[in-house]
Amino acid sequence: MQFGWLTLGLSPSSDGDYTAIHEQVAQACFAETAGFDGIWLTEHNFTGESVYCDPIPFASVVAARTSRIRIGFAVIQLALRHPIRIATELALLDNLSGGRLDIGVGHGTNFNEYEFVGFGLRSHDSRERMAETLEVMVRAWTEAPLVHQGKFYQLSLPELRPRPLQRPHPPIWRSVSSAGSVQECGRLGAPIMMARIPLARVPERLALYEAGLAESGLDDAARQRLREQAALWRFVHVAESQAQAEDELTAALLETRHHMVHARATLNPPDYEVDVSRVNPWNDPRVADDVGVRYSLENATLYGTAARVAEQIAELRDTGVRHVLCQMSFGYLPQERILDSMRRFGERVMPRFR
Repeated sequence: MQFGWLTLGLSPSSDGDYTAIHEQVAQACFAETAGFDGIWLTEHNFTGESVYCDPIPFASVVAARTSRIRIGFAVIQLALRHPIRIATELALLDNLSGGRLDIGVGHGTNFNEYEFVGFGLRSHDSRERMAETLEVMVRAWTEAPLVHQGKFYQLSLPELRPRPLQRPHPPIWRSVSSAGSVQECGRLGAPIMMARIPLARVPERLALYEAGLAESGLDDAARQRLREQAALWRFVHVAESQAQAEDELTAALLETRHHMVHARATLNPPDYEVDVSRVNPWNDPRVADDVGVRYSLENATLYGTAARVAEQIAELRDTGVRHVLCQMSFGYLPQERILDSMRRFGERVMPRFR
């Protein structure tokens, strides 16, 4: 199995951002020491939900301080980016990291409309913006000269320099939640990251991905590689006792959820409504914080002693999962506790599945 270390490093207050950013760097670099296969960086703006906001310059620091571990994005919000600027930045980062990039892409958050508003946009056309940005980004890496006449961008350039080190370009991952998008990614031969869906729904999603891969035209080896790369996101916390793990994680998630829901309630425009198909008890503002946290603990979390967490990973493995993105860094949990949890996971859990 493969294990990625994922951060959604929330900083409760701007006064603490400097410390939180440097703690995130230390944790990300320690992920290599602990034995993780990849570092996965999220993107959120304006509220400290992801304290470094822009994962690309943050990743450049991590790349300079690591040598083996792959560095991924989960995900870059393409609807907020200029395609040539991001193509250039990511190509440079791929060279700086020695070809260790994995690029997860998405159109932007389904819940934080204030992020679009902050960039002078709204989310109603975010999927179209993402599609055009992705098309131009890939063409910039693979075509010279490039001429593009689209809905949002009209561009002409002789050549993008530098080109990515990985050829033809770094792997482009898709974040998926709906059944249709899972199958479509299989048809496209795109590696996928699945949201924190309950265990009972995992076999269905993997079967849909498999059905899509069967229509992709890829050879058996490529389909097998993509099948094993398909990643599932989980909260993860390992402690010396089950009670300690639950107490620490519950307290941190309660504060994290309150921060997240409060920001959306107060900052989203009054005319914005979240698609009900995207809502679950963790992110539904109509649900009390303790109920939302309990839902996540029961359906989207691996926590407890190392032995118990290993049992939970074995349950995932038995459903067909071979790649877990472990969110071990979130707000309101001390740095010491996060590093201890990562250390235990690396020493006592991962070796059982190698």
